[in-house]
Amino acid sequence: MTPDLGLVEARFGRIWSEDERAHVVATLAAAGYNFYHYGPKADRALRRDWRRPHSAEDGAMLMRLSARVRAAGMRFGMALTPVGATHPFDDQTRADLARRVAGLDAIGIDDLAIFFDDLRGDMPDLAARQAEVVNFCAGLTKATRVYTCPTYYADDRILDVVFGERPAGYLADLGRLLAPHVQVYWTGEEVCARAIEPAHLARVAQELGRPVCLWDNYPVNDGSRMSRFLHLRALTGRSPANAAHISGHALNPAIQAHLTCIPALTLPMLYQQGEAYSYGAAFQQAARRMLGDDLAARLQEDLLIFQDIGHERLGARADRLRRRYDNLDHPAAREILRWLEGADLMTDDEVQTQ
Repeated sequence: MTPDLGLVEARFGRIWSEDERAHVVATLAAAGYNFYHYGPKADRALRRDWRRPHSAEDGAMLMRLSARVRAAGMRFGMALTPVGATHPFDDQTRADLARRVAGLDAIGIDDLAIFFDDLRGDMPDLAARQAEVVNFCAGLTKATRVYTCPTYYADDRILDVVFGERPAGYLADLGRLLAPHVQVYWTGEEVCARAIEPAHLARVAQELGRPVCLWDNYPVNDGSRMSRFLHLRALTGRSPANAAHISGHALNPAIQAHLTCIPALTLPMLYQQGEAYSYGAAFQQAARRMLGDDLAARLQEDLLIFQDIGHERLGARADRLRRRYDNLDHPAAREILRWLEGADLMTDDEVQTQ
């Protein structure tokens, strides 16, 4: 059994170009993905400056993206993070939200997502205020599916350290107050979960009163620490039995669009193959499909360096790797070279300002 598969483009860092995104859309659609949710943290008109519309140029780009995703047979969604909308949720905020939801509808969305991730959470009546905002937007949109992401979107205590102590009963209250049709994104026991298992998902579904849509923070590599690595291995630690406990499974992509497609191709394999799934064989199959035999073989040989050793400890290996990939005319090889040169390495300041 395979759940709805998707990509939630909701990371920090450099926004993909239109060509990069077009490649990802075509690749995932051909692999059987069902939806694409657009909400990069660096798109300020969806986050820090959510009250203002996209520019005419950006709006036209998003209309083209919507048409591309739908033509490929997937649902297109956009994610709004209404910073400051819950406290206060007043007449002005309602008017601003109504205007922005209408603007997203005009772009052409099948799914509307209202996100509260990576925002302060130590505020009074948090679950009730957030549910009120989501339900208000759900009542306005023409989208036929509505999603939200809580402030506390994992059991991980790091969220309490960074965003304030989560209110008692937060998840249960949110699930009780949200409209029944709203889907809730959830990352697992950790923000970047090493394993996601049926028992955990069943417990969260019971608490929320609905199955979650998995927001899988892999192969994402944003932030000052993770951007030093390229997450290329096939998916591991995800049980195909999870399908019985979730409404969907979406990956959060890496900064590198072409390289993202390698692990992304292994998600449908995991569910389709079940107990026969082998992550090593899945990587080989996906890498050959995306890169061809030669580049795939090189990447497999260097997988430990890219994924486990990382940029800070390359040392003398860096020059060898540059020579090894510089003679290959392939966009994935160019992404590797860009990473080797440090072009996609992030700082804490970038995250804080997005």
